[in-house]
Amino acid sequence: MNVVQFPALGLEFTLNRVAFNLFGLDVYWYGIILATGLLLGMLFAFHYAPDFGIDGDRLVDVVFVGTIMAIVCARIYYVAFVPYDYGSIWEMLDIRDGGIGIYGALVGAFLFGGLACKWRKIPMLATFDVVAMGFLVGQGVGRWGNFVNQEAFGTNTTLPWGMYSQATANYLASHQALLAQEGMMVDPTLPVHPTFLYESITCLVGFILFWAMMKQRRYNGQMFVWYLIWNGANRFWIEGLRTDSLMFSVELNLRSSQVLALVMVAAGLAVEIFMRRKVKEPLQVPLALTSKALDKLKGMEMEGALGVIPQTLPASAGHKEFVQATREMNHQILSWEPETQEPEKEEVTENGSTED
Repeated sequence: MNVVQFPALGLEFTLNRVAFNLFGLDVYWYGIILATGLLLGMLFAFHYAPDFGIDGDRLVDVVFVGTIMAIVCARIYYVAFVPYDYGSIWEMLDIRDGGIGIYGALVGAFLFGGLACKWRKIPMLATFDVVAMGFLVGQGVGRWGNFVNQEAFGTNTTLPWGMYSQATANYLASHQALLAQEGMMVDPTLPVHPTFLYESITCLVGFILFWAMMKQRRYNGQMFVWYLIWNGANRFWIEGLRTDSLMFSVELNLRSSQVLALVMVAAGLAVEIFMRRKVKEPLQVPLALTSKALDKLKGMEMEGALGVIPQTLPASAGHKEFVQATREMNHQILSWEPETQEPEKEEVTENGSTED
């Protein structure tokens, strides 16, 4: 049990990290909340897939591969970069108590997800766009798992929303000397920054802004580029408050995660400036083909009788318009049948013989 207090606000919560027990195995709220965030992000991606020219059925395989590798790489990143002594290999693999790194999740999701896009033949940059927006939803919700676990908090604060619990006090007391060596002076008896809350709010605000601007995108990959900029800037200032990040430079008071955040922002800004100068016309989105329609279309091309050309819609078109046009185009392709030539009729002469 964790008793979490917000002293200046007069709020107090009693949290049990274990949601329920299943066949002798504790199921933690951390995992449930993380899974909820993941599910909501996936629902958004599947709902708006047609608006990005993506077939939802093939997107399932990409999301499956990306999700598995995001979890694996997130844990690898955390184990590699967060200073913690593990007693066994099983402790390294156990994520029920928390311990995943968002940068590792990004690498796993987009690297292996991109390879899966090539495999399933769906547009990679457009997929990155819709998945990046889903990521914001997942991060915004998933960070509340850190609240239940009382982890990923910051240094002491006198702000009204400062948070205190025995878990934060124990952590700061056990790491006080190490933090002092890194230039962070902490008092275990005082409230701390609820950095999980900061990231949750900024991610959800970012999602709302991205969703409002989604129809105004000018090139495939733009939402992903915006995500790099938004998430990088977000992580830079939040990581500067946290006490559990690997230090890059004590002299500069700069953490390794902040360096990565700066790289994300710089790369995103460079791409955005370049593409805005290069792209002048509104983005046209090719409508998504189902697997069956794609196979049928190849057959039509081979016979030299392509009667249906995949259509496009401007990115600014409404969601219902995309869904209806996509459905009609796929139906038209699947309904197409090759024309059969009728045999020439034989003429009957006066003596009863036939002529071709």
